[in-house]
Amino acid sequence: MTPLLLFNSLSRSVETFQPIDPANLRVYSCGPTVYNYAHIGNLRAYVFTDTLSRVLTWKAGDMGWGSLTHVINITDVGHLTSDADAGDDKMEARAKATGQDIWAIARHYTDAFKQNLSDLNIREAARFPLATDHVAAMIEWGEAIEARHCYRLPDGLYFDVSTVPDYGRLARHASDEGEGRIEEVAGKRHAADFAIWRTSAPGENRQMEWDSPWGRGAPGWHLECSVMSRAYLGALFDIHTGGIDHREIHHPNEIAQNQAMSGTADTGANYWLHNNFLNERDAKMSKSSGQFTRLQTLVDRGYHPLSYRLMCLQAHYRSEMEFSWEGLAAAQTRLKRLVQAVEALRARPDAPSAASAAPYAERLDQAVSDDLNTARALPVLDELLADKTISPADRLAALADFDAVLGLGLTTLDRAALRVRPAKATINEAGIAARLTERRAARAAKDFARSDAIRDELAAAGVEVMDGDPLGWDWRVS
Repeated sequence: MTPLLLFNSLSRSVETFQPIDPANLRVYSCGPTVYNYAHIGNLRAYVFTDTLSRVLTWKAGDMGWGSLTHVINITDVGHLTSDADAGDDKMEARAKATGQDIWAIARHYTDAFKQNLSDLNIREAARFPLATDHVAAMIEWGEAIEARHCYRLPDGLYFDVSTVPDYGRLARHASDEGEGRIEEVAGKRHAADFAIWRTSAPGENRQMEWDSPWGRGAPGWHLECSVMSRAYLGALFDIHTGGIDHREIHHPNEIAQNQAMSGTADTGANYWLHNNFLNERDAKMSKSSGQFTRLQTLVDRGYHPLSYRLMCLQAHYRSEMEFSWEGLAAAQTRLKRLVQAVEALRARPDAPSAASAAPYAERLDQAVSDDLNTARALPVLDELLADKTISPADRLAALADFDAVLGLGLTTLDRAALRVRPAKATINEAGIAARLTERRAARAAKDFARSDAIRDELAAAGVEVMDGDPLGWDWRVS
């Protein structure tokens, strides 16, 4: 197989992936802060990490690699409303705003996140560790590095970034590329210094707080990823992933903590991979405004979640991606065409192949080995399904490789599953089928007034009748 090339943010260059221990590949991905639902920009990151996981697993046999351990953390404490060290904890702020129990909030949004992953056919990670289950280990970490790397302020324990080599190398803070969003906190030695522990202010009413050598309070956000990645993957592992915004503050701070604990220049992971933003028209998608697009929003408007997955795969993970409803509709049409092509292959009688499907697997490998270039792999899939020199059975067998890597579920998906009824629709699928049967009878009898009335009735219920559709779909949700 082709060597796997990955763009390493540390070097800002494409490098050949060489695992530390080929028998045990290890990947850590920054997970969600579970104070609200994930928006579709957040979920793009997990389509990317799932693609990485799938490619590593698919290539493992031919590359001589063993099993993959993929860890995605759940941030249920510590992440501030600011990216630096100002503002409230997002979890505490949500609890205060809603009057809900903070632990119940964390459970609800964790479950919702995992459901989103399932709906997008994202494979479950080996572990989803919770930050709140590792607070004791975070305190131990702070105690271990305090003497050489930290100092105390009235509001907690802070890390002195000047005590580690080459701080900010990942973010390129020393160059014009740096995009750090760092807010000043009184008493800091350096603007980039960050909190290891935040002590609760007198009179502050927190639902989540713990005793520590620096007073009762809660850990800083950055510490959890260092603690949990080391606990489950070791002091040095293969790949760390996250959104490109993590490259500027969160990941440099992780690296600094890792270096402080190990006493070396090791960053904790050999490869740091970052996906780019999803933009909704002219604005980066964010939950800060309170208005954001969820996966459920797409479903409520009649789109299958895998249409969004396909939309993500059509763009390279390192490129900015614009979300539009027109683009999503185009992705859903493309997915329908793929499903229809697979169904047609299943219905055809088999025949001997005049050519081998092996070159298509090789081209798939070349595409995804080039820094996970799924956009290049998708046209290869189209060509495979249309290649009549290869028997239906051989094309279906080759499809399994594409499904393993792209995760579109084409080996099991059928057109009925793609008919997602909008939330506002007032008719169910059985009702739609019955009305379409009536309409076909009316058209056969040349009762066009009746036919048009049924079409208008269905349109009012959110169902678009697709007369003459080359895909052969009788209807779609509108």
